Amino acid sequence: MQNTFLLYGANGYTGELIARYAANYGLQPIIAGRREEAIIALATKLNLPYLVFDLSNTTALEEALQQVKVVVHCAGPFDHTAKPMVDACLKTGTHYLDINGDMDVFEMLYSYNAAAKAAGIMVMSGAGFDVVPTDCLALFLKNLLPDASLLQIAFATPGGGLSHGTATTTAQKLGEPGAERIGGKVTPVPVGQKGMRVDFGSEKLFVMSLPWGDVFTAYHTTGIPNIISYTAITPVVYYLLKFQFLFNWLLRTRLVRKMVKKKIDSSPAGLDDEKRDKSTSLVWGQVTNNSGKTATARLTAPDAYTLTAYSTLLITQKALNGNFTPGYQTPAGAYGADLVMEIPEVKREIV
Repeated sequence: MQNTFLLYGANGYTGELIARYAANYGLQPIIAGRREEAIIALATKLNLPYLVFDLSNTTALEEALQQVKVVVHCAGPFDHTAKPMVDACLKTGTHYLDINGDMDVFEMLYSYNAAAKAAGIMVMSGAGFDVVPTDCLALFLKNLLPDASLLQIAFATPGGGLSHGTATTTAQKLGEPGAERIGGKVTPVPVGQKGMRVDFGSEKLFVMSLPWGDVFTAYHTTGIPNIISYTAITPVVYYLLKFQFLFNWLLRTRLVRKMVKKKIDSSPAGLDDEKRDKSTSLVWGQVTNNSGKTATARLTAPDAYTLTAYSTLLITQKALNGNFTPGYQTPAGAYGADLVMEIPEVKREIV
């Protein structure tokens, strides 16, 4: 069917949101995952078709992908799950979308560019909040200042929180260095090396640098050689992170990461609908050229998880309708700076 796609990891927090909102885009997911009880419960609740299989079962995976033109992959951690899924997509000619935000995964999937072109499929990682709004704002700024040599992009999610999947991925990176794009190359730097106050429009917030996915993706979208990404954080935490290098070795130990994972598993899966309705996403960006000229813009959007559901479904809809470019693609690279403006309640302004 033209409107059918495979939604793997549908029983996760974000996967369930995508399943719930799919009908708004005229789409019907086949929900799938490896946890039989959870998948059947969700399928019954939403009255949707379902499949149960593990990604290690390549026969079942390929048989599932042969039924659809697009898979939306929501089962992280993506540094473990993206490769078997994209490998199967190449064999079955299925477009690959995911909601990853891990820069290493973006880089790994980019290595499939030539193979994806040869197979006639699109491989797009970061079809959600990571990195649709930031990627679109980066291209919007590049269009305002075509000779920009520096991009700074910052985001905040007031009232938001982390789903289990996002928190688990973050925990696995504890103690690892940050990164910036310097002279066209991804360069390791300390997390929180830079900090500043940013006017997001509705409020001014302190932000610190971190290895957000745009350090990788925005370069491929815009070609800007120097990129720094930031997130909102309290100044107290920022200054504490200045001493993080003293205990990075401890954060990388299996014991500490296991303790953090246990804490994550004992917490709620994500925001309830009421809290999501009260949360927002804020993005600020600025580009600078070698002469010191700048262009600044910002946008406001729904909470990060609602935005992820909407943007992923929007891109799925486009791909199913034949609107895609084979190979590795970034969201704005494939669909332009105004892609994010097709999402309800998104507002953008030049500062």
